Amino acid sequence: MNGKEFLNKFKSSFLWANLLAMALVVVICVMGVKFGLDTYTHHGEAIAVPDVRRRSFDEAERILNSLGFNVMVVDTGYVKTLPADAVLELSPEVGQKVKTGRTIYLTINASDSPVLTMPDVIDNCSFREAQAKLTAMGFLIGEPQYITGEKDWVYGVKCNGKSLAAGDRVSIEDKIVLQVGSGQRDANDSLIVTDAVYENMPERGDVNGGEVDNFQVVE
Repeated sequence: MNGKEFLNKFKSSFLWANLLAMALVVVICVMGVKFGLDTYTHHGEAIAVPDVRRRSFDEAERILNSLGFNVMVVDTGYVKTLPADAVLELSPEVGQKVKTGRTIYLTINASDSPVLTMPDVIDNCSFREAQAKLTAMGFLIGEPQYITGEKDWVYGVKCNGKSLAAGDRVSIEDKIVLQVGSGQRDANDSLIVTDAVYENMPERGDVNGGEVDNFQVVE
């Protein structure tokens, strides 16, 4: 093949048609991959998380599903003023923009108030120590009831007029009362006072006790 024939092949319309078709296929493949990835990842479809707090779980789930979100309950809390199954919190938070298809995690209101287990504070610690420990655990503590005993020592715990023991379960809504020593002795407590007893002591009324002092008077 000489140079003239080689140049004539470049002038062939069939060759240029094939090259154009190949280039068109490449462009279509590239654009298809690009738009396919955008569709798969929901590119540009960020939606703000709606505020469904205080709504029932069924209503919140319906709203979130209509926007393309999945819903999952991951925790429970307790708010006395809200009905059971009301939504308390969302993650991601309300107003945050996320892509459709994401899972929204919900915290809902429990149907019953949580209960706490009474620790061993009876006759085991001072009022200040017991108060700090119980408050940190979430107990609702009322004014202490002072009784006779060592000052500021915890002698008992009551709830709704009933005495509690370590291990008893108490609702977080119920107020507990610590029975604390006032530092005063009970009037019914009696003191037994006895005279000291010494050996070889003379009986009362006997000055010398029958014994003779062995000493001499020197002038």
